[in-house]
Amino acid sequence: DRTKIVSIGHVSNALGTINPVKEMTRLAHSVGAYVLVDGAQASAHLSIDVKALDCDFYAFSGHKVFGPTGTGVLYGKEALLEALPPYKSGGDMIKEVRLDQTTYNDLPYKFEAGTPNIAGNIALGTALQYMMSVDIEAAARHEDLLLSTATHHLQKIPGLRLVGTSKDKASVLSFTFEDVHPHDLGTLLDNQGVAIRTGHHCAMPVMQKFGLEGTARASFAMYNNEEDVEQFVHALDKSIEMLR
Repeated sequence: DRTKIVSIGHVSNALGTINPVKEMTRLAHSVGAYVLVDGAQASAHLSIDVKALDCDFYAFSGHKVFGPTGTGVLYGKEALLEALPPYKSGGDMIKEVRLDQTTYNDLPYKFEAGTPNIAGNIALGTALQYMMSVDIEAAARHEDLLLSTATHHLQKIPGLRLVGTSKDKASVLSFTFEDVHPHDLGTLLDNQGVAIRTGHHCAMPVMQKFGLEGTARASFAMYNNEEDVEQFVHALDKSIEMLR
């Protein structure tokens, strides 16, 4: 009952798990808490309806939706944004400044102090227009096929452990192999032209829960195809053979 704000990830970047954020938001609101959803991993994989989720804030970074780095989006309910004070001061976030009083600008300018990343945000707008032109449901089905195909192959490898096996998940495949460090797996795959991520994925508490220092993580997007999955599995098989 003392909780004031709940911050949750829509999709786990470390496990791929799609969290039930609509229900979690309802529970948080039942005790009067506000909800901030981190949608970075969801933005390129799911159809997002902030009204249906009823979250108070929703944020994601531009590079996750094929836009430039250093850009992003923060959605907030208008009444809350009106009530919140600016977190940064500078040009264009005020209407009037006097020694005894300051009048803040209208939304969204109240939170946009100084010269923004103009070129980056124009490019982000183009990326979002592209994302809105895509049949995201069809893209999700395509990604699910790639994920299930890769999962099927990896489950056959002795000594390989899949980490994050929720039935409802995005196209993220995290795994470990025996006592091999994930960085070593990543390096061997990289040398074969296959790019994955390795480490704790900025989610150390999750790694600690599973008793791991980190995982290797393959991520599939709408632009990948089954040939990419085959190349990944072949490179992984070759890497494991070298390690053994």
